[in-house]
Amino acid sequence: MLIFGWVLLEQAGFPLPATPVLLAAGALSVTEHIRFSVALLAGVAACMLADVTWFFLGKRYGHHLLRLLCRFSLEATTCVRRTHESFGRRGAYTLLFAKFVPGLSIVAPPVAGQTGMRFRRFLVFDAIGATIWVGTLLLGGRLFGDLLMRDPSALNLIGRFAGGLLLAGILLFFASRLYRRESLLRRLRTARLEPQTLKSMLDRGEAVYIVDLRHPLELVPDPFTLPGALHLSPEELSLRSGEIPLDRDIVLYCTCPSEATAAKTAMTLHKLGIDRVRPLRGGYDEWKRLGYPLQQIELVAGAAVMR
Repeated sequence: MLIFGWVLLEQAGFPLPATPVLLAAGALSVTEHIRFSVALLAGVAACMLADVTWFFLGKRYGHHLLRLLCRFSLEATTCVRRTHESFGRRGAYTLLFAKFVPGLSIVAPPVAGQTGMRFRRFLVFDAIGATIWVGTLLLGGRLFGDLLMRDPSALNLIGRFAGGLLLAGILLFFASRLYRRESLLRRLRTARLEPQTLKSMLDRGEAVYIVDLRHPLELVPDPFTLPGALHLSPEELSLRSGEIPLDRDIVLYCTCPSEATAAKTAMTLHKLGIDRVRPLRGGYDEWKRLGYPLQQIELVAGAAVMR
């Protein structure tokens, strides 16, 4: 029951890693405290229950559900776009390995529903993929358990510290995902667009989607923005992400230290499948300091409106 519930929660989108639980179950199957076949059946059943639910939700709500899933995902780099690309190249075969890829696991079933895959085909490939994933982890744990059985004292020692090992595995899981998140933030900061480069792009007449992320109160003493920039909060930009063109560069700027708001918003857009997005180095202050053109904003009833 623990295996079924834990795997079901993970596959439903909760940040609970099932890998340590399945490895532990595989190891315990050596001692017959857990039957290998029962653990396999419980794990696969949990996967199938969650995946079938996601399949029909994806079929019903489409990209709205996918954007919601990506917004709450801890995995910043693997979401809608990679999943669609994988399905475009491999079709239903994506389901055979999806559970081994962070981010792809939770998004693959609703994408299958959204893209119109036949339910019977989905069911077959998803069941095989779930069996491969659960079986691989259980077998890995069982092999470890077999090695420990050769030295019973070591098995007792492991059993004594099993709780600690499980906790360590969970902490490692979260630490690795947070590390990836911070790594992406650092990459976005280092990939900042220089104001001189943006100025040259605008002078050449290149189509650039510029977004001013400053708080409306920041505009009151200085009601200017970059030429052609839209003034949106990070939350508004995420909600309107479907309107963002994918065929041009997206430039975000703010007035915060190290472009923190712009970098975090860029990370959110990355998760929604929008890749061509870069924070502006130095933000509004640097652009203004360099004496580049600005466009005046009208403030109407507390709202920022461009003239």
